[in-house]
Amino acid sequence: MNDVSPSARRNWMSTLSTSAPGRLAALLPDLPDHALLRSPEIGAVMVRGRAGATGAAFNLGEMTVTRCSVRLQDGVVGHAWVQGRDKDHARRAAVVDGLMQTDRADYIRQTILAPLAAEALAARRSRAEKAAATKVDFFTMVRGEDR
Repeated sequence: MNDVSPSARRNWMSTLSTSAPGRLAALLPDLPDHALLRSPEIGAVMVRGRAGATGAAFNLGEMTVTRCSVRLQDGVVGHAWVQGRDKDHARRAAVVDGLMQTDRADYIRQTILAPLAAEALAARRSRAEKAAATKVDFFTMVRGEDR
């Protein structure tokens, strides 16, 4: 079992939680033997935000999530909370979380997490480029009486 830093685990769980369910299933088609500790269940969480990232926190609204907990054959426990209502996605993400705490972590990072992270980055860049294309630069022309 690997010692895992909380920030590293937070990063891979974030990648898994926001990944496309079909893509995760394609990268991990066969699940290793595991037992369900908490069967996938659908619920809602309150999403909070801050105006300008510095203001007081406010409740933005609710978001549907699915959670799951599994125990792998070697006793390692994996957890997942994923966006949406896909129970299979939550189960796969929990299995990957468990596998990342074992000696298979490097293999899982290269074959599953790295492709998911690269695809997420490409999607963010694409959205940013589309938004930048609609940017309007406002400027004020200097008029004669303003001198």
